[in-house]
Amino acid sequence: MISGKSVVFREKKLPYLLLTPEVVLVLIFFIWPASQALVQSLYREDAWGITRNFVGLDNFRRVLADPRYVESIWTSIAFAIAVAGATMLIALFFAALANNIRKATAYQTVIIAPYAVAPLVAGVMWFFLFSPAVGILSYGLRSMGMMWNHTIVPGQAFFLVVLAASWQRIAYNFLFYLAGMQIIPDSLVESATIDGATPVQRFWKITFPLLSPTTFFLLIMNFIYTFFETFPVIHQLTEGGPANATATMVYRIYREGFRQLNFGSSAAQSVILMAFVIFFVVLQFRYVERRVVY
Repeated sequence: MISGKSVVFREKKLPYLLLTPEVVLVLIFFIWPASQALVQSLYREDAWGITRNFVGLDNFRRVLADPRYVESIWTSIAFAIAVAGATMLIALFFAALANNIRKATAYQTVIIAPYAVAPLVAGVMWFFLFSPAVGILSYGLRSMGMMWNHTIVPGQAFFLVVLAASWQRIAYNFLFYLAGMQIIPDSLVESATIDGATPVQRFWKITFPLLSPTTFFLLIMNFIYTFFETFPVIHQLTEGGPANATATMVYRIYREGFRQLNFGSSAAQSVILMAFVIFFVVLQFRYVERRVVY
């Protein structure tokens, strides 16, 4: 039953029953692993997990004193800014075009299609496109006088992982921007047109400000995506190299835990990453949300 703007359930247990599946999933796949990582970060154990010694915060001190880990923090921040900025700008441009084209179903399908590709498959695809030996795009770059070899040039490797991660994420941003544009009342745009506003003026003075809640949401989601979900792309393309140029925080967690079998250090890094992302999200809510117009 709907009373005013609130929903009133006649059965008192029904709301809790509806929330139960989501709560169970959060407990199993987030709260429990996070608590285990927090506990494990306080211990040092052998590669087989047979013995463990309590070391307190020693794992955190070792990690934060490592120059390579500090470098991975700055790499992660640069990677997040590059991917979030590129995907949001390109998706906004494509959404503006699609919103002004009638019967743009085929156009929208082409843009959305990359989102259906698994991150690992996307990494394999871009690896073969830019392979120094057999890549068709690297061959084209060489024919224009540019030597491409992302396996030894750090800047090229960083550009490639940004390109691959952005290519797949554009579709996600495009869907939200297009949906946001389609709910903007036509009367506002028509009024501005009558007043003599150009299409560019209408976009920046009316459309874009009304998209500020969507932009704020996408900013947070893209930052979370770059910090947590880009591991398959980096692993397939560069494996964190060359010279740790693409070794982000999440990739170092994998390297410490699964390659070097240093579980205490890996757990400490995962706790730092979780705290790092929470800090960034809180920072965005604290300062960026002030500019959002609801």
